[in-house]
Amino acid sequence: MTSDAELIGRSLAGDGEAFVEVICRHESAVGAYLARRVGREAAEDLLGDVWVAAFESRRTYDRSFPEARPWLYGVALNRLRHYWRSRPAEDLVPDVTSMANGWDPWPAVDARVDTLAVLRAALEKLRPEERDVLTLVAWEDLTVADAARALRMPAGTARRLLHQARMTLRNTPDVAALLTDLNSVKESK
Repeated sequence: MTSDAELIGRSLAGDGEAFVEVICRHESAVGAYLARRVGREAAEDLLGDVWVAAFESRRTYDRSFPEARPWLYGVALNRLRHYWRSRPAEDLVPDVTSMANGWDPWPAVDARVDTLAVLRAALEKLRPEERDVLTLVAWEDLTVADAARALRMPAGTARRLLHQARMTLRNTPDVAALLTDLNSVKESK
């Protein structure tokens, strides 16, 4: 199988289909990365921006790395940062008037919402660079070295930031309680 680096090289040499192959290989992973951060609808718009930005900056890709996924996460993160800077400060509430009458989804999702709220609050307390490394390693399944590449930092710095993020999360009382609850559920099964 042709590596992403080879496809990007072919794209730079004028092969119009080569970069399309890179997109096809990584569209699902990059789209999911965006959706977890901004929701599915905004992610669909941003994904197009990521591919345009990646195509325009493909000359900067270090072809000594065969896989482009970490580089693409870096491009996506830059597009996310631009998106967040351009958003109004207030969060818009989605239109819920189209929900079926009498349907109450909240009892079914309370536990998950509570868990997500605890994790979101804990993640917000991390420094941005700690959060970026942690999410790339934990959610996107990148190695620490690949996360460092995506964030354009030395691997040692990424390892330190990941360690600091994990320690901060473990020492957050709400997260510690959540982990204790999860462990007790596992032990009871």
